[in-house]
Amino acid sequence: MTKYIALLRGINVSGQKLIKMDALRTSLAKLKYKNIQTYIQSGNILFEWSETNQKKLEDEIHQNIMDIFGFDVPVLVRSQKEWKDTFENNPFVNDRNEEITKLYVTLLSEKPSIENFELLMNFRDWPEEMILKGKNLYIFYSNGAGKSKLDLNTIERKLKVKGTSRNWKTTTKLKEMLEV
Repeated sequence: MTKYIALLRGINVSGQKLIKMDALRTSLAKLKYKNIQTYIQSGNILFEWSETNQKKLEDEIHQNIMDIFGFDVPVLVRSQKEWKDTFENNPFVNDRNEEITKLYVTLLSEKPSIENFELLMNFRDWPEEMILKGKNLYIFYSNGAGKSKLDLNTIERKLKVKGTSRNWKTTTKLKEMLEV
């Protein structure tokens, strides 16, 4: 069995696409996943399963949510190893030791082209710093994310890939949960 994290985009935000975590866990149990856990209401699901095709897992979870809750919710799946790599490779933590409350990672569905990343970097006139490493976009919101104009919709539009973002506190907690 492999441990995975499924990350849902845009549920339980501003009264939209409301899904109770106990109902979500129950719905995923019907897919026969094992040791299903959720963390907070923003769509972080930990589970174990023998399937190694992550795209297939994303499609199954997406279809499950569509069938049971009626919402079209983007789903990204990362293995325990990928999550560990994401955690351990944050340059704003490792190289600069920035304040954790200002750090986020946007997990991308695929690695964006260098040209699209350059478009994102050149588009902005805000103080945020971004470093792309594979399918992870690490972001340092120097003035805090709540005051920023750099949002996930802009990131997706410029990079031309789907994604979902997590703050570093959540990223850390999910890593700890995977290690149990």
